[in-house]
Formats: sequence, structure tokens, C-alpha cells
Amino acid sequence: MRVRVFSRAHILQEFHLHCQSLAAKDNSGFWQKFEELNDVGKEFTTRAGDLEVNREKNRYPYILPYDHSRVRLSLLDSQLHSDYINASYVPGGCTERDFICTQGPLRSTIADFWRMVWEQNIRIIVMLTALKQKDMVLCDEYWPMEQGTVSYGVVQVTTVSRKRRPDYFITTIHLRQHGFPIERTVTHYYYAAWPDQGVPNDLSSLCAFTEHVRQHLDTLPLLGPAVVHCSAGVGRSGTFVALLWLMQLCVRGIMPDVRAAVEDLRRHRVMMVQNLEQYILVHQCLMHWLSGGSVGPLSRVQSHAGPAHVDRGQDHPLTSSGRSGQGNRSRGRHRRQQEQHTPHPVQTQSSVQQLLNPRNLLRRLLPPSMHINPQKHT
Repeated sequence: MRVRVFSRAHILQEFHLHCQSLAAKDNSGFWQKFEELNDVGKEFTTRAGDLEVNREKNRYPYILPYDHSRVRLSLLDSQLHSDYINASYVPGGCTERDFICTQGPLRSTIADFWRMVWEQNIRIIVMLTALKQKDMVLCDEYWPMEQGTVSYGVVQVTTVSRKRRPDYFITTIHLRQHGFPIERTVTHYYYAAWPDQGVPNDLSSLCAFTEHVRQHLDTLPLLGPAVVHCSAGVGRSGTFVALLWLMQLCVRGIMPDVRAAVEDLRRHRVMMVQNLEQYILVHQCLMHWLSGGSVGPLSRVQSHAGPAHVDRGQDHPLTSSGRSGQGNRSRGRHRRQQEQHTPHPVQTQSSVQQLLNPRNLLRRLLPPSMHINPQKHT
């Protein structure tokens, strides 16, 4: 079996034409593709997250993990339901568990968050939200900002160093579990330039950040998933995972399919890539990144256009308190139901198994004739 791969220039040319087509007639193509995703995932249950005992562990009461893809913690002292955390395994190209998308930890769930990081052998955490926006807490501070050690439950968290980049911070964290001599290193990326209600103003910033994380992931041995979170863990988190995944496809010469990626993500966590602006943003960033910044996607794909009734973009469908009343209850359910130079000669690769190695993040978006089920990691 042979795989068709293309040059970056050819992918850019085809994808640029595709985006122009979607953007025609006031973004009608983007709107249509996004609307086709409305019913994806609505057949899946969220019973664990809706249990009375677990409701206070959810930052937003109608952003719940699907039962089939939720992350299960080990039970603490055999306590029933102590395995629950609002987090979901999602694909990133090779397995069903390439990433974990989760809500920003609550003060009461920080110990659970770090227990998950330890148990899942996580080495990279990507945080895509500021801690606060105006008077609203979007994520509780769950790690030592400066050098020092804090214990959260059974996990000891030590901030070793913190580097500031123009738009984000990179923090090196050492973890120890009480009673065990093993120490692990986790890299924490903190990108706060993405507003809660909208999309980043600077595509170059987001593309450079995503590329940095992508390259870091490519250098790591396959140990465990990477954690990605914003406030609710669906809008910005889903957009970031989709963008990184599609970048990986392009690097390997495979044509990106945004709709297919978003559909796959929504089968694993509710409302991933939450609104039309975020869906368009994935296309904009891909085109900007593919062109090295030489193509100005904002001038060709206008994110502000679209039908007048489009919800423009909160990462959660709730009031500023984070706890909704009955009016928000029906609206939350409704949104859950509604809520991805000249051509180079074609190249070939004789080994599909090599191309589909777990680190290559290619699982879902290959053409149907090329689908192979690579070996999963657990």
C-alpha cells in the first residue's frame, strides 16, 4: 500500500483555495460545515458527571465528560466516585488517548488534577486561559507560580524554573508522590493571550506557540497523553488540539481535513471547537502557518462574518458565577445538542506502518483506503 504525500507548497495552494471557497458568500461554507457537526456526540451519556456527588467537581454544570471517554482516577481508600474528574481522553492522530482535555481545576479539585497527571504519566500541560478575566475566575491557581514546593493531596509539586516568552510562560515542574522516591519532570505551558470570549488577535503568536508545543511533543518518548485545558476544556482546548493535529498532518505531507478532525474530537468530549469563530480560526491559523505568515488569512477569511444568530464565543454557556439557574439549564442543554510555488510531484512511502507510528499523529484523517488501526497505548 502506498501513501500519497504532497509538498507543503502544494498543501498550501489547495488549502488556500478550499478556504476561499468556504469564505465565499459571507462565510456560508464555514457555516454549513460547522452546522453539520451539531448532532455529533449527542447519543453519548454523561451519567458520572451528573451524579449528585460529582456535580460540585464540575466548573460548569453542563460541560460534562462522556462516560465512554472520561478519565478515571484510582479510587481513594475505596471511596466510591473518588475516581471522577471532569476530563476526557481525545484523539490527536494515532490513538483515542493522545490528549486529555479537561476543565481548569477548581480549588476543590486541584489534588485530583495532580493525581491524574501522576497516574497518567503526563509530561506536558498546556494551559490556554488566564486565571481571571475581569471579576470571573476561569481557573484556580494550581501550581506554585514562583520557585517552591506545594503538596496537593498525595502529590508534591515543585516549581524549578519559569521562563517568559513574549506571549506565554514555560515552567519546569518536578513531581513526587508521597512515599515514592521517583521524581518526574513536567513542562507547563501557560498561554494567557487567548480571551475567554473570542479568538486571539495575533495569529502569528498562536501559530508559533502551537508549533513550539508540537515540536516538543515530537521529541518525547510515548509515555502518556498531554493535558490541554482552558476554563471549560472544550472551546479553546478543542481548537488547540485540532490545530496541532492538523499541523502534524501537513508536516507529513497529508492534506488536512478540519471538519473530520473536529467531528472526531466531538465524539470524545462535548462541544470541542465550540463556536463558528473557533472553527474558522483553525483554518486561518493553518493557512498562516503553512505560508510562513506570507498569506494574510484574515483578509480572505473574515471571522466576524456569518449568520447574525451565531453564538460568538464563550468557552462556557453560563453566567459569570459559573453556576447556572433554570434559565441557563435549558439553554445549556440546547447548546450541548448544537455544540472543526507550483505543486510538487506526488511522493510515495512504502511503509504505512512507519507513517502511522503513534508519534506521527495521523490516525483518523488519512483517506479511507489507507486506514490502518495502529497499536494503541494505554
